Parts: sequence; structure tokens; C-alpha cells
Amino acid sequence: MSKLVIVESPAKAKTIEKYLGQGYHVVASMGHIRDLPKTLMGVDIENGFKPLYTDIPGKTALIRKLKSAAAESESIILATDPDREGEAISWHLANVLKIDHSQKNRVTFNEITKNGVTKGMESPRSIDMNLVNAQQARRILDRIVGYKLSPFLWKKIRKGLSAGRVQSVAVRIIVDREDEIRAFISEEYWTIDAILSVSETGPEFKARLHGTQDGKIKIENKQEADSILNELQNSQFSVKSVKRGTRKVSPSPPFTTSTLQQEASRKLGFVARRTMKAAQELYEGVEVEGYGAVGLITYMRTDSLRISDDARREGSDFVRSRWGEQYLPKKPRFYKSKSPSQDAHEAIRPTMPYITPEKVKANLTSDQYKLYRLIWERFIASLMADCEHDTCRMDISAGQYVFKASGYTVKFDGFTVLYTEGRDDDKETDGPVPVLTEGTVLHKRELKGNQHFTQPPARYTEATLIKTLEENGIGRPSTYAPTITTILTREYVEREGKTLKPTALGEITTRLMKDKFPNIVDIDFTANMEQQLDEIDSGQSDWVNILKEFYDGFSSMLEKAEKTAGDERIAVPDEVSDEICELCGRNMVVKRGRFGKFLACPGYPDCKNTKKIVKQTDGICPECGGAIIIKKTKKNRVFYGCSNYPNCNFMSWNEPSKKICPQCGKTLFIKKGKQKGLFCLTEDCGYAEKMEQSEKV
Repeated sequence: MSKLVIVESPAKAKTIEKYLGQGYHVVASMGHIRDLPKTLMGVDIENGFKPLYTDIPGKTALIRKLKSAAAESESIILATDPDREGEAISWHLANVLKIDHSQKNRVTFNEITKNGVTKGMESPRSIDMNLVNAQQARRILDRIVGYKLSPFLWKKIRKGLSAGRVQSVAVRIIVDREDEIRAFISEEYWTIDAILSVSETGPEFKARLHGTQDGKIKIENKQEADSILNELQNSQFSVKSVKRGTRKVSPSPPFTTSTLQQEASRKLGFVARRTMKAAQELYEGVEVEGYGAVGLITYMRTDSLRISDDARREGSDFVRSRWGEQYLPKKPRFYKSKSPSQDAHEAIRPTMPYITPEKVKANLTSDQYKLYRLIWERFIASLMADCEHDTCRMDISAGQYVFKASGYTVKFDGFTVLYTEGRDDDKETDGPVPVLTEGTVLHKRELKGNQHFTQPPARYTEATLIKTLEENGIGRPSTYAPTITTILTREYVEREGKTLKPTALGEITTRLMKDKFPNIVDIDFTANMEQQLDEIDSGQSDWVNILKEFYDGFSSMLEKAEKTAGDERIAVPDEVSDEICELCGRNMVVKRGRFGKFLACPGYPDCKNTKKIVKQTDGICPECGGAIIIKKTKKNRVFYGCSNYPNCNFMSWNEPSKKICPQCGKTLFIKKGKQKGLFCLTEDCGYAEKMEQSEKV
């Protein structure tokens, strides 16, 4: 008889069985096998919030197979994922398979490698009921909120709506930002730049007007700017003071779940769900030539910045062999996690640092390779020496005015030889400036007056929303991706390019929630609730008491809301489009159906005209001169095609720009990535131009 090992996924089962060898049979539970029922609340509130668990529909045959395998096995080892969810799955398996909870048959693997599996098998323990209860408390709390609040939303807005503990706060954050944008009043201001050089033909650098000898000034309009520009025309520019220095830039720590999702969004354009899917596959194991099935990264749901001594040593050895001893810091760098209670796992890192991305590229899908490269580079860079800059700041006088110029040169590239972190903004960075001495007279090459308008706060992207949720203690590593997916699927939020914009439904629902259930959408209340739920993990708090305390306040709030709500429904306004109905002349409105958005005439039922929504770009088809429109494949991948299809079959995966080719007059297309630029698709033209990463087209 063999020993039965139960994990969650077939890929993980295959990899682990290879390491365990003969005498072990590894099977997958395919995630949870039991859950609260879909058609009932499934929580006995009156009897200590007792949950009613039932077998998940469609898993009856799997449960029967697991029971049969368990009966034929010498012993059973529960090896589900090393987190609350995994602990709960093991607990449900133990109940279904009639396993004694006190038995030491629970093992966890931080990494699916030979060493990781061996270490895990050497340290069996009993099921941790604190972790199980922490998962149960979250599941029950979310069920209570969803089942109690949803009928209220159906009554007041429309059927089919739902509310969630974390999702409602996420939508509120997005709605509040939209309110800020609407309330923002833009103000005009001007800046003046001088393009200078040491000699008439020497390299140029830029200095910006700071003020006068008496202090900083603000230029509010064109008249003020022109007046200053006129004064400066005949002024001599000379170096007033020079301040030189050095600065060190340290590498970012290895990834946590949150920072991985943020960086994958910035650098790869991945949504959180896509990131976690690829990360799960890399953790569970992929077939790698020369290694067989191997897990390439450590567990991908973590808040920890800790790395093992072995990983640090192997990573440092790699840096030493690739770049030399000077690329390692004099003392090893240690990063401190935000909360010790969430430090159960290591940071996300490659399990074997010497397996470079290029070594495994042929064995990985495109998404797996891109994400593995990101994780590998971030981890290796986190072990490397600081980047060192020689900095220079200059005050430059021109008559009564003072300009400032600053810049740096790289003294030692350090970790930046491999990796630099992405940014959420397009702020200008310092450029190089010449090393000058006080009193040096400069040549004025050009004076520029630049008009600006203060900008409202930017809408959230997935990256910035995840960052905000994490900073405010809303949700946990495992919840960010499903939360964003949920609010998009339920149409409280929609994507506009890379940004997240609230729909009319999202705004109306949020305003109702703020009015009737302020605690549910309150950031501080939700963060405090998360903290209390975390305390269950370590046994500091009793899960039933936490649920009771929440429910007492929630139920009275719900009772009051139902009494004061009235019977009248809140209408969700349709989004009015610019498209005119050719049958009756009305502006058509955006409706949502089974297959997504479409345009419909607001005169229904008198006018039943409907249309597909067509999003037009600024580009012109290079083959027939028609408009280029945005299209999607069956797998939802965006491409660009001619509006005259099927008469014209032009299509491109590259986005058209507003710019025209200076050689042939056709639309230029955008090439993204590290070699960002514009290029012409016309045969025999071949025109191309580079672009700055921050440049927009």
C-alpha cells in the first residue's frame, strides 16, 4: 500500500509525485471540495454562526475517487497550499475522508523543488485550526454581507446586484476619485526654460526659471511669461553657484503578491488575474529541459520580504560570477516585512537563482516567461550593490532672475545593470548637466515659455488601486485579483484604456451604501476588520466573537435602512452616446446585454433601432483610406482593422497613432516595449522613429 498525498492541482501533483518517487500516490482535490451552498445563506447565525457546508456541485465523482484512494492507502498526507485557504481545504478533506484532526498529516511546501518537497515532508504537523477559523470567519462574514445586503440593493436599484465586504470599498475608492476629478478646477500656470551650453557648439542642457534674487515666483498667464521673456532676451547667463554631491539608489525588495501585481501591470500590461494565473503555473511546476517538472518560483501569495539563507547565497554567487564582487554590497541587505503576523512565507523569488530566464524560455509560455523574468530580475537585483550617482545642482543668474539646473551622471551602475522598478507617473527625470565652475558665462541657445494647467488626480489603474488597497489595509494578497475581477464583471467599474472608471451603476450603488451602510464602505472600518480577522490566525481573537460583534452593528444598520428606504427605486441613467439614430434622430444610449454593450434608441418601443458599438481610432487605413477601428478576437485580444471590412482586409496588432509618415503620408503605428517608436506599415517605405518612454501619441 502506498501513501496518499493530496494537493490542489494536477500540475502540482505531477511535479511532487516525481520528487517523492515510489511508495507515494499524489492526487489533486481541484481546490475546495466543500463550501457554503449557493442557493442558501448557509450560516446559522442564532447558533454561533455555525456554517452549513455541502459538497460543491460537480465534485461528487471526485470525492468518491478520493474516498476510494484513501481507503486503499497506508496513510494520508494533506499537502494543500501553505495559506489560510489551503489549510481550510485540508480541513474539509479531513472531514470528508474521516481523518483524525489531531494526526500529524499536514505538510506545506514553500517551493515545489526537490529540496522544498523534502523539507516539507520532514515536518508534518496537525491541521492548524486557527488558520482554518480565520478562513471560515472571512467566508462567513462575506456571505452574511452578500446575502443580507443584496436583496436591499435589488429592491432599491435593480435585481441581480450584489455587495461585498472588500469589493464595495474598492468601488468606493474609485468613485471617490471620480468625484475628485469632477470637482477639480484647473488653473493656468507657465514655466520658462533656458536651453544653455558652455560654447556655441557645445552640448546643451536645460535650466528652469526659479524666481528672482528675492525668491521663487509664480507665472500665472502668458502676459507675465512674455514680459519675463522680453527681459531675458538681452541678459547674460552665468553660473551663480554649484553644489556637487553623491547619492545612492538602493534596489527594490523582492516581490510580494501586491508589488508583483503592480509591477506586472506597469511593465507587462498584465491584469492582476493574468499575473496570478502565470505565477500559479510557475509555482506548481513546469517541464524544463534538463530538470523535468520543477516549480520555478516560491509560493506567490505572500506579504513577506524575507528570503532564505540558501537563496541569498545562491543568488549572491550568481551575481559574483556574472558581474563580479563589486556588484555585491559590502554587507548583505535585509528587508523588513510590514507585519510579522504575515511573515509565514518567503518573498516571491526564483527557487533556483542559477536557472536564468533565457535557460527556460523555450519551455515556458509567453506569459510564464515574461513573469519569470520579472521575478528573477527583481530578486537578483535586490541582492546587488546600490547604484551611485554624482549629482550636480546649479543656480544660474540672468539679470534679476535665477534659473536652476540639476542632473547626475552614473558613477557606478550597481543593480541597474539588470533591473529598475517601473513608475506610475510620467514625471520628468533629471538629465545630464556639464560640470561647471562658479562664474562660467553660458551661451543662451533658446528661451521657451511653456503653458501648463494643473491636472486633476489620475484615475486608478490596477497597479495604483492594488497599491492603495494594500496601503490602507483593505483585503489581503489572495483577494486583490478576484476583487478587481468582481467589480469589473458586475459592471460597477469599467476599463478606459489602462484606467478604472466607475459606471453609473457603481456610482449610484456606492452613494446608496455610503448613505445607508457607511461602515461597509468605510476604509478605516474595513481595515480594522481585516486586522481583527488576522488576529484569528495567531489565536489572539475568537472568530465567533468577532462575527457577533460585527453582526450586531450590521443587523441594526440593515433594519434601519429597510425602514427608511421607501419603495421607490433609484433609476440608473443610461450613458448617452454621440451616435444619432438614423430612424428617429435621437442620441442613442449605451445598453448592456448578454454579449456586452450595444447602442439602442431611447425611443423604445416606438423605435427599436440597435447598433454595435464601434470605437474609432485617429488612424487612417493605409490600404483604402477608411477609418481604423478597434476590434477584438474571440479570445478578447485587441487588434485594429479597417472599417470598410470585408471590402478591405487591413488589420494590425499595432495601435495607430495620430502622426503621419513624413515620407509617404500614411498613418504611423506604435511599436511598444523597450524600443518604443513609430513605424510605417506601407511596403517599400520603411520609415521609423524612436520615442521617449514617457512620450504620448
